[in-house]
Amino acid sequence: MFCREHGLILDFYFMITTIAIILLILWVLGFIGFPILGGFIHILLVIAVILVLLRIIRG
Repeated sequence: MFCREHGLILDFYFMITTIAIILLILWVLGFIGFPILGGFIHILLVIAVILVLLRIIRG
């Protein structure tokens, strides 16, 4: 997964993908098991998506 020329880019996308998967799993678990916690995870997920979009737009 590491490339000398694109190592940082691959690491960044791997990190973002990992965070997105973890947040998605926590959101689903919270939505099913803990409705109050599910709302909190949903807010965190929305914030994470907004930050990723801002990062992509800015370059």
